[in-house]
Amino acid sequence: MKLFEHEAKEIFRTFKMPTPPGGFAKTSAEAKKRAIEVGKPVVVKALVLSGKRGKAGGVKFADTPEEAEKFAEEILAMRINDLPVEAVLIEEKLDIQQEIYAGITIDRNERKYVVIGSAAGGMSIEELAEESPEKIVKMHVDPSLGFQAYEAREMAIAMGFKGKQINQLGSFFLKLWNIVDAFDVELTEINPLILAKDGRFLAADARLNIDDNSLYRHKDFIEKIKREPVEQNERERLATENDMAYVELDGNIACICNGAGLTMATLDAVSVYGGKASTFLDLGGGADAERVERGIEIAMMYSNVKAILVNIMAGITRCDDVAKGILSARDDGDIKVPLVIRMVGTNEEEGQELLTKAGIPFLKTMEDAASKIVELAKEVA
Repeated sequence: MKLFEHEAKEIFRTFKMPTPPGGFAKTSAEAKKRAIEVGKPVVVKALVLSGKRGKAGGVKFADTPEEAEKFAEEILAMRINDLPVEAVLIEEKLDIQQEIYAGITIDRNERKYVVIGSAAGGMSIEELAEESPEKIVKMHVDPSLGFQAYEAREMAIAMGFKGKQINQLGSFFLKLWNIVDAFDVELTEINPLILAKDGRFLAADARLNIDDNSLYRHKDFIEKIKREPVEQNERERLATENDMAYVELDGNIACICNGAGLTMATLDAVSVYGGKASTFLDLGGGADAERVERGIEIAMMYSNVKAILVNIMAGITRCDDVAKGILSARDDGDIKVPLVIRMVGTNEEEGQELLTKAGIPFLKTMEDAASKIVELAKEVA
């Protein structure tokens, strides 16, 4: 469960973590009112569950309430990464001395939480890891002890801070850990965490993702939240309604499979052969022809998709049903890009016979299929 910035900051404030003064607004008139309440120049930020909103024009600085109203009207008319902006956050514009990154996530290789910090905040941690990995400080958390105050101070020292700033920044890391521990958080980050010119540390941004498997422990909190902005784009909503696992990526090859493990392996195979996936789409077990066709329809709604790889290992799913769904999607005109199919398992020969009669080629191995789809995607790019 991903929280919007204003929701995450509500939790931050509960843990006495300083955030800029401001408020939530669904209309430009409300935005003006919030700016008047702040009484200083403000930042107007789009409330969407998407990164890089600043680059998309979803963050603007206003010197007056009237300017805040104007910018809010413009931002509320936008779509960012295909998500409509239904609300904005109005906050005091900070006098910045330094931007810092602070975050905690799960290191699945180590099977531990890892606390991450960098004195070079303001850019995505992925970009920073590629361009300047030496600027990132990491500390794994002992699951039996939790994150300790002295470790938080060590993080601040390793990031180059001195004097009273060590305790101030260390306090931020410690509070961030307390939030992770209390809410079963998968990922939280503050980027940027601001060191203001007056010496204050403030969370200028807030990202907080709660593990869906733990939501039964947080029912009171979930009921309390008012989810005014939408959380999903149309494709994600349709996938959810059809009980499909769907994640959008920044490549151009849609991977449609049955089973999360197989889908992940397919994404890896595409990457090995030099391609990039645009879509993780897990049809789930027992997918019939109608479900397969619906999955293809949803995948094709994403404009990034330039090729489709269907990879099925049939158990309770039947290959002949998969073939029928593919043929129906083709006959309905849903498939407008190169398509590669690999399917093995239950009724494999029947499914392959249907495809052969229809003139649709199929491949025997995932490696061959991944190699072929990458080749085709490059031709149409």
